Amino acid sequence: MDYGHTLRFGTFIIPTAAQPQAPVQLAQLSERLGYDVVTFQDHPYQPAFLDTWTLLSYAAASTERIHLAPNVLNLPLRPAPVTARAAASLDLLSGGRLDLGLGAGGFWDAIEAMGGRRLTGGQAVEALSEAIDLIRGIWNPGDRGVLRGGEYYPVDGAKRGPAPAHDIPIWIGAYKPRMLALTGRKADGWLPSLPYLEPGALRDGNHRIDDAAADAGRDPAEIRRLLNISGTEPLDQLTAMALEDGIGTFIITGDGPTAIERFAEEVMPALRDAVAAERGRRGTTAVDAVRPARAVALRRAGIAYDEIPASLRATAVEPGDTGYAAVRSTYMRGGAPGLVLRPRTVDEARDALAFARRHPDLPLGIRSGGHGISGRSTNDGGLVIDLKALNAIEVLDEGARRVRIGPGARWMDVAAALQPYGLALSSGDYGGVGVGGLATAGGVGFLGRQHGLTIDHLVAADVLLADGTLVRASADENADLFWAVRGAGANVGIVVSFEFVADRVGEVGWAQLALQVDDVAAFLEAYGRTSEAAPRDTTLFLIMSARPGQPAVAQLYGVVDSADPDTIIERLQPFADLGPLVGQQVQLASYAAVMANASDVAHDGQGEPLFRSGLVEHLDPATARAAAALVTSGSAPWFQIRPVGGAVNDVAPEATAYAHRSANFSITSIGRSARFDALWEGLAEHFDGLYLSFESRVGSQHVEQAFPPDTLARLREIKRRVDPATLFRDNFGIGASEVPAATR
Repeated sequence: MDYGHTLRFGTFIIPTAAQPQAPVQLAQLSERLGYDVVTFQDHPYQPAFLDTWTLLSYAAASTERIHLAPNVLNLPLRPAPVTARAAASLDLLSGGRLDLGLGAGGFWDAIEAMGGRRLTGGQAVEALSEAIDLIRGIWNPGDRGVLRGGEYYPVDGAKRGPAPAHDIPIWIGAYKPRMLALTGRKADGWLPSLPYLEPGALRDGNHRIDDAAADAGRDPAEIRRLLNISGTEPLDQLTAMALEDGIGTFIITGDGPTAIERFAEEVMPALRDAVAAERGRRGTTAVDAVRPARAVALRRAGIAYDEIPASLRATAVEPGDTGYAAVRSTYMRGGAPGLVLRPRTVDEARDALAFARRHPDLPLGIRSGGHGISGRSTNDGGLVIDLKALNAIEVLDEGARRVRIGPGARWMDVAAALQPYGLALSSGDYGGVGVGGLATAGGVGFLGRQHGLTIDHLVAADVLLADGTLVRASADENADLFWAVRGAGANVGIVVSFEFVADRVGEVGWAQLALQVDDVAAFLEAYGRTSEAAPRDTTLFLIMSARPGQPAVAQLYGVVDSADPDTIIERLQPFADLGPLVGQQVQLASYAAVMANASDVAHDGQGEPLFRSGLVEHLDPATARAAAALVTSGSAPWFQIRPVGGAVNDVAPEATAYAHRSANFSITSIGRSARFDALWEGLAEHFDGLYLSFESRVGSQHVEQAFPPDTLARLREIKRRVDPATLFRDNFGIGASEVPAATR
């Protein structure tokens, strides 16, 4: 039986302690010779052997490409919960290069020491079965339920995770009928050793595995057949084992460099050619892997998974994949998309867009960094096109300050890349935000009053339109599209590259002030006056919180665009005078250091964000009173004001799709109660618009708040031309203007 698996080759190394570096050197030799996997024997009770798990870790750090695996792990002496975490950790550290071979082994009475009961006979099969379920459960942090143990591993209430870097295959080294049946039901591979097999045992073992797999609703081809061999077998025997017994991975147990080299140079290429030639005559095609039934069962309705473009299959993530937990959600919003496509090039992004066009009824999220306060870059059951891999940062012309940045780059990385040139781009207040989302919405940042919005520095963009056409947008090319990208870009296409003119920015004053506030309304009014009166080089954001029975606290944080300490203090003093200081920190720092405030931990938002947004011209007494009522109500755990005046006001309202140029402040809050909603509506009576990046609600009324009537009419006309089918509709979708009847 040929299961059609791509041929792989590995080495089997004895972890001798006599020359501790020798096994590692053999692993490195295996990698240089082109082997796919290096495996190590695991006999923890052997005094002359190195500990296999320690050796695996050391060998992983000493190699770059080759996979590593125990052959096979003595599970009774390696408790399943610990093994699961150790395996995930090593897989993460090695970049997804661990495969896990398990064996029933001996010493099952060791389970008793863990709180389980002593095992006899066939109970070892049950214990191994439970161990596999437990290991996979720990690897699946996307399942947010409490982890449950069983009869042999009492781990009720244990935490899941971390998730490994790839879907670690579990191989079972087994010979007896019940173990073979278990392999068919649950394992990803069967790993026997040829010297221990009777004639016909491969055929009989495959039948038992295949029958058990079919009974469990699995495709037998899901299970890779591996075999430990001596390496001295004749070529025709190995060819027959590949084509008739389904062996997809041959692991040579010759433990010396000469045997490993001979097999790699003489046998591996000849065996590949012989198997490929016979498969060619049979008209069969090799496959690397078959998606497990357990993963197929989690696929969402309405998605043609079998039609995923070939260019995207290797990086696509489905709900049944180990990596799904890391891509399902944004920073704020829990998601459950049916498919996440992760293009690495513009052509792959075009392929992803074509796949989305074939699914017009599904939600579609376009993701850059994944921070996404609005939550629109994930969904439930739909598609997500994740642009993180399009993250190049390039200085095109240092003298002209012209830079090109991919949508998947994060602003902390942009700041770090531009710092050596003395350049910076105003870009929000959190370095983990992706370029794409912010640079198509506006970009309210720490340098905003001095240098304007991020979009005010955009001079060109390469845009994938809904039909897959790649166009250049600038003041001279596709000027209407360029206008729309700057403030409503999520509606008109996928920007795959931005070109900006950056600002000359050296060291800045990074300030964090905390003030006690007794009269919130009076404080907000005074903060508004002080902010508007401050020189443009000063941009301080405000966060306010209040607890019942305690004075409110105002946190001011931001940048003075100056490297002169006296100037910095002079600029900050009026803000410090707004109330009693209860905390302060002021330092000279690079803009890159200011923005280096995010981690690489995957986003794991849960639930639905309830962010609200509004723009106001001034914090006048009526606005300040309404805001104070909200802040002191206890219903708003987050309340923020960002200045958007100064240079932001200099741009004409009709110059970009971000049209609320007269506003001086952006107000943001979050809450989830009827009282919050009522108080927010009272505050919203004073708004002159909203900033869509901080608004999680959807609906035409919010679109109309974000875009004045003339702006919205122009956007809809552009939308009619570049996206008539409204493919891009799930991030403040504006719809398209009606097509005149005569041309419909």
